[in-house]
Amino acid sequence: MWARSSAWRPSAPVTEVFNEVDGRVKWDDTTAVTGGGVAVSADTEDVDLVGAAIVENLGRVALFAALMGAFAYVSFPNPFSPAPVTLQVLGVFLAGLFLGPVWGSVSIGLYLAAGAVGAPVFSGGSAGLAPLVGSTAGYLWSYPVAAFVVGAVVHGGLSVGDPREAGVVRLVGAMVGGTVVVYAMGVAGLMLVLGLGPVAAFTAGAAAFVPAEAFKIAAAVGIVRSDAFVAK
Repeated sequence: MWARSSAWRPSAPVTEVFNEVDGRVKWDDTTAVTGGGVAVSADTEDVDLVGAAIVENLGRVALFAALMGAFAYVSFPNPFSPAPVTLQVLGVFLAGLFLGPVWGSVSIGLYLAAGAVGAPVFSGGSAGLAPLVGSTAGYLWSYPVAAFVVGAVVHGGLSVGDPREAGVVRLVGAMVGGTVVVYAMGVAGLMLVLGLGPVAAFTAGAAAFVPAEAFKIAAAVGIVRSDAFVAK
């Protein structure tokens, strides 16, 4: 039979270190022993909860990345701009609203990575590196930044809450901020790639999309307010 050693003492009160059951030593898994003893974590349940939360968030990240790819197929030419009108900015809004700034931007980053390696998820089913360096590159690279801005404003920081608790003014303000990011970077991309001047780039790359973005903001507010979407 094992005997307790008098050479060490716990540094803080703990529960029974050894339990003698049927002549054998049984470690108490709620014990944390220092000073030469053996430490056994009592926080396995917390670790499991954190792991489950990460898995759940990764699933949502993949879902919104796929949604972005689907929205890219809802595309039609804009006669006033070289960039087409798509629903992708709506996907950016929703990622920031429902996933928050961190996971929302990660989901858009995953979408960009998928397109870069060959998945046909960019506008019109395009893929590869060309869209990421072409005339629409500024828009694409702006998406993760815009999702972060939307999420940070709506949730008041990096943590994620229920977007339905945000007022309409806050929701709209967040998405207007995200829109500014998208079109500021989009216009800069047009100037760099196509050599357009500031006025021409703004007219073709931003002003031409204002009506469409107003519709997307209204749609996102309606989705957040819908009883069919319940934040968990």
